[in-house]
Amino acid sequence: MMEISLPYGKGKLTGEVPSSRLQGTIEADAGAILAKSYEQTEKEIVDNSLANPIDSKRLSELVAGKQNIVVISSDHTRPVPSKRIMPNIIEEIKKGNPDADITILVATGTHRLTTHDELVDKYGEDIVNNINIVVHDSDDTENMINVGTLPSGADCEINRVAAEADVLVAEGFIEPHFFAGYSGGRKAVFPGIASRKSVVGNHNGQFIDSKHSRTGMLMHNPIHKDMLEAARLAKLQFIVNVVLDHDKRIVGSFAGNSETAHIAGTKFVDSIMEAKPIYTDITITSNGGYPLDQNIYQTVKGMTGAEATNIEGGVIIIASRLSDGTGGEKFYRQFKDCEKISDIYDNAVKTPALHTEQDQWQAQILARVMMKHHVIIVSDESNKQIIEDMKMTFASSIEEALTIADGIAGADSSIAVLPDGVSTIIKA
Repeated sequence: MMEISLPYGKGKLTGEVPSSRLQGTIEADAGAILAKSYEQTEKEIVDNSLANPIDSKRLSELVAGKQNIVVISSDHTRPVPSKRIMPNIIEEIKKGNPDADITILVATGTHRLTTHDELVDKYGEDIVNNINIVVHDSDDTENMINVGTLPSGADCEINRVAAEADVLVAEGFIEPHFFAGYSGGRKAVFPGIASRKSVVGNHNGQFIDSKHSRTGMLMHNPIHKDMLEAARLAKLQFIVNVVLDHDKRIVGSFAGNSETAHIAGTKFVDSIMEAKPIYTDITITSNGGYPLDQNIYQTVKGMTGAEATNIEGGVIIIASRLSDGTGGEKFYRQFKDCEKISDIYDNAVKTPALHTEQDQWQAQILARVMMKHHVIIVSDESNKQIIEDMKMTFASSIEEALTIADGIAGADSSIAVLPDGVSTIIKA
């Protein structure tokens, strides 16, 4: 037997798999690149990017003479190490304009609002007590401004705080994204600070169904195209996007022009996160641990990583803590109440773009995975009912999940381990 370890909540989940059936571990071979990154401290990496922005003046120069500076920042569902980034950004702004009014706009997208305790955990007491922080609410229509129309036909409605900024900046991180290609850059604006109405128009069934709306793809990706236009309409002027290793350490930082700095960051991500598939009957993975494995809604992301390497008709075993349950009542109900999983997928594709319903996209992608793979979620016993309600299989350990999987795929079925299904780009 061989012991494996997967990110799980804020720790690790270990288990044993039969050595004779294990075909390999799917991980990027990034040792040399990461070793070079580790020669610098995280602060040095961020500071160096701020001092040498890509296709842009320094942020300190951009804010000179400008009063209202807004920094969009990822919310509590993203592992962005804001405590290690935001102080550097604020310092750079004050270097160019000590009297600037700085506002941090928390990009919740259509997620629940970030709590005070989560803000303190994310930024620290000093920033929370001394910097104006606004938590975006996608349903607060009175505080949305329409800045144009997107290629999808949806109105581009964004938070008034961002629309009225003299200089709009975005802090965030770049990782593989299961339908936008990569996170970061333009995504801070859209869906980060957009209205719910605008977001659902972009996340429509036809766009999600596109073969180009996949992890690591930007070319011809209709969702990315919409997001890029939204950032242009919002006048996103400067980004500071970091790249994290599997231990959530900053190993790269890309600052400057919101488009070209982001592209530079995605190329770095490819260099440390691309891995070749190992096609097997059973794929064991995780959702990267906290904060992305807080609920089933987010756990769909890790499933798509396994989807790219698991044999059709095979079994995906995914470890996810699910401390926040399903992640949405409507999302949960679509699976609990459906007769056939394929109906969820078919209905999403047939729904006109401007009539897209909340969480339809996540349900569509989960349905796509479940139509071709048996999904087992390894989690706490308290989540057993909701997992089964959503027509997936619960297991309390990796060993129990493998026993169940063997009953489906066979006792001699092949196994591969994908330690982080979110932050790995599977390319043949």
